[in-house]
Amino acid sequence: MCVAHKMASKHLSRAEALACPGCRHGCHVMLYCDTKTLLFGSIPIRHIILMQMRFDGLLGFPGGFVNPSEESLEAGLTRELSEELGVALPILEEDHMDSCYAPPSSSSSSSPSVITHFYAKKMEEEQIRELERAAVTTATDHGQEVLGMVRVPLYTMEDGGGLAPFLSHSFVGNARSQLTDTLLRLHLITPEELQKAVACSLTIQARAAEELRAALESAEERRMLL
Repeated sequence: MCVAHKMASKHLSRAEALACPGCRHGCHVMLYCDTKTLLFGSIPIRHIILMQMRFDGLLGFPGGFVNPSEESLEAGLTRELSEELGVALPILEEDHMDSCYAPPSSSSSSSPSVITHFYAKKMEEEQIRELERAAVTTATDHGQEVLGMVRVPLYTMEDGGGLAPFLSHSFVGNARSQLTDTLLRLHLITPEELQKAVACSLTIQARAAEELRAALESAEERRMLL
């Protein structure tokens, strides 16, 4: 299959992605570990997965743009992690999960096309905790480009709390699909669990939309009284 056709279908191999001319390359990574920790002493957390709250209020994975003409994708991602997490965590080519062609946001856009490269790296629990500490104490981007690290709750509580509400939040670009696809590929969650969480998340989003419309109407009423 030619590169142009692969680009049209969005998914590319790492080599195919690097062969695409005139594209910007964004590299991000999911850092995770297993854990035996129980929430409230009874709910298995199972895995710790790190994401971050970005400067724009959106959830995303650590990483950023890389120039393949100056450095390898993995070296560039390691550099980005040093800025965002305070640790130059080596990312290897074997950690690569997927490359995806992201078309321009509009047909009139003159910006270069973007290809996102996604990685997943399994660590030990104490290493994850050290990263979380470093992200607050030594990372140069903390409080600026990165507002804080966030753990993904993979569990579902009796009241529906956990993964479903988390998925209902706003994610940057294709970060939500990167999360859900990787959870399935690494067998960190079952398809049935994900299907249930996504269905519940859609209900939560619909309810949130109603609340936002009510808030908008209330703000408009107050504006009219001024």
